[in-house]
Order: sequence, then structure tokens, then C-alpha cells
Amino acid sequence: MTLALDHIVIAVHDLEQTMADYGALGFTVLRGGDHPGRSTHNALVVFADGSYLELIAWRAPAPQERWWQLLQRHGEGIVDYALLPPQGTASTVAGAAQRGLQLEGPLDGGRLRPDGERLQWETARPATPDLPFLCGDLTPRTLRVPEGPARVHANGAQGVASLAVAVHDLHATLARYRALLGDGADLSPPVVFPGSGVRGAVVRIGTSALVLASPRDPVGGPSSALAQRLATRGEGPYAFVLHTHDAAQTSAPLHAARAHGALIEFELVEAKGGAREARHDLRGTHIDN
Repeated sequence: MTLALDHIVIAVHDLEQTMADYGALGFTVLRGGDHPGRSTHNALVVFADGSYLELIAWRAPAPQERWWQLLQRHGEGIVDYALLPPQGTASTVAGAAQRGLQLEGPLDGGRLRPDGERLQWETARPATPDLPFLCGDLTPRTLRVPEGPARVHANGAQGVASLAVAVHDLHATLARYRALLGDGADLSPPVVFPGSGVRGAVVRIGTSALVLASPRDPVGGPSSALAQRLATRGEGPYAFVLHTHDAAQTSAPLHAARAHGALIEFELVEAKGGAREARHDLRGTHIDN
């Protein structure tokens, strides 16, 4: 079984305001709680496919933390993403090491929910930000990622269709993904997106797609926005598309200010022949500086 998309991390300044704004955008937002030993607290937007958005903020400065550094340097927005190891974090780390990819971990993590429930998990982190980190539960995942009404949203959001990741060297990044995912890796060959100046490839993660994008020519041309993004912010995720049943949501991306810097679009999931069908166009190549 391959790894699945676990969650996307969005760093923000004011958690209360962010929760209110995401609620106004049609999302059901849950208060997550505090992370023991850190100054962070969070809220969750959980989807029917089991993935979720983590809205994270700091009660006090944390200059030693990469996500806090990105928030201070570049403002609010997407800072990271995690995959769920199906057979435990340690075994996934060991398998990646056998294939030549070293991950730091497993590292202990946890959260104290507002109701007093203590959650525990293990993480493992790559050396380069073009890759996700791992997040594997020690307590039941349903405690961390609630089910039921929490996954129903007024805007019809069902889950993550695609997540765009800016990378410097597409071939090197693909090699790292092969080492991370192992035999279950589902990677497309690199292609040039016509008219964009962007070279990309798709990594299938369950029902989601990671769209890896790198400049075809980092100097000038149509890819200059992507090259500038890499030069200023470095590698990492920058936009995502959500499945929805509400056609009205697909007309335009969500306003970035209301989404606190996250670039979010929707694509329609239609019922066809009794089955759900997604019209997937991999629109994750949009760049906003």
C-alpha cells in the first residue's frame, strides 16, 4: 500500500480570524488544540477523502521553527504537506533509507485537544523541502482526523484533487519521490506544459495528484514567475485544487486574502452512471508571487 496525502499546512498570524474567514468561505472548521512543548495551536478543515488542511499559528515567536520563519519572511500561506505512512513511520523511514533516501526520524509529536484528549504521532522529515514529511499516528487516527459531520462543508468540498509543488530540479525530485514511495510509486514522465515555460510531472497519491513544477528556462520567458518564486521562497507547495459537488465554486479561485495566502481552486466532481467522476485538469501550475 502506498502513502496517502495526510494534510496540507497553512501558516497564519491570527488563528481566530483565520477560522472565521475559512468558515465564511464555506468550510467547516474545527478547533484542533495545542502542541505540547511548542507555542503553536491549530484548527482543522477535514475532507471526506480523509485529508485535511491544518491552519497553524503561534502564541509566541519560534525562530527555530522553519514554518514560523517562512511566515515571518513571506507572509501567510502554504508551508508544507504530509503523507500518511500506512505501515508506520519507522518502517517507511527504513524502506526509504534502503532506497537511498535519508529521513530524519521518527520524531515524537502530539496535540492536546480542547476536550482534553491527548494525541500522539510520529513524524519524519526530509532534508529537502521538495518532499513532504511523514505523519504516522500512535493513537487512533480518528482522534486526530474526525469523521462524520466535521467532513461536510457548505461549499461542497470533498477532498484534495491536486497540490502543486515548486522544485528546482525535476529529475532529481522525481528520483527522491521514487525512493520515498518505493514499489507503489505512480509517477508520470516529465512533460513541458505548452505555452507556460514550465516542465512538470505528476505523482499520484491515492485519489490526489502532486503536480511537480520547475522552470523550463529559469531566465526570463513565461516561466519567470515560477523561477522568481523559487528564488525568493525556495522549493515547496504553493497551490491546491479541491474536489467539490458545487458547480458555482469552480468559477474562480478563492480570494487569497480571505484564504490567508493559500491559493485554492475547485474542480467539479460529477455523478455519472452512478459513480463519481472528477474532471481533473491539473490546474496547479498557477503561480502567484
